[in-house]
Amino acid sequence: MSVRIDLEHQLEYWNREGPRKSFGHPLNLERLSQWLSTDSRILDFGCGYGRSLGQLFERGYRNLIGFDFAAAMIARAREHFPEITFEELTGQTLPLADQSINAALLFSVLTCVATDDGQRAIVQELHRALKPGGLLYISDLWLQSDERNLQRYARDEAKYGIYGVFDLPEGVTVRHHDPRWIDTLTSEFDCIALDHIDVVTMNGNPAKAFQWFGVKA
Repeated sequence: MSVRIDLEHQLEYWNREGPRKSFGHPLNLERLSQWLSTDSRILDFGCGYGRSLGQLFERGYRNLIGFDFAAAMIARAREHFPEITFEELTGQTLPLADQSINAALLFSVLTCVATDDGQRAIVQELHRALKPGGLLYISDLWLQSDERNLQRYARDEAKYGIYGVFDLPEGVTVRHHDPRWIDTLTSEFDCIALDHIDVVTMNGNPAKAFQWFGVKA
């Protein structure tokens, strides 16, 4: 039987541990420059401590806004990048008008939202806020093939009802992704690029990841 993931507990974890973690998914500025100009309105959903928007700011992008549910992460982002707007999210709806942004970043966020419904809600909200032709840029983790991860997937599949969802010893539940699920999750977008990359996880382990680029039809 699957069980409900305690989202309040997850938030406690990210407020406590998040500011101390290092997130290494690279921002592909070359690809972004193909589709965005420096005056594009860019949203970073689950912005953490603001690393990605900070890189964009350094490259001349100024119309930037970051949202995160963890107040501690927002505080760190504001400290390090005071020129950029960062806001704490307290509900599921972004305080943005329909079709008001040119691009949305979703970096290492899906792995932290382990349920199908939770991931769908995020992607649907970003779809609402994006202009027609707007860009969605996802960077996250595939299902891994090493024995350590295979054991964790097998151990917790019955508990959560999804292969690839598992508990970390430090007290948080995460998810690695089947490509078929990503295709389903992003079905309202047209995929324009998919890059397979190697990353280092927040706990310092090598992992296979993907960077998915799609536009709102």
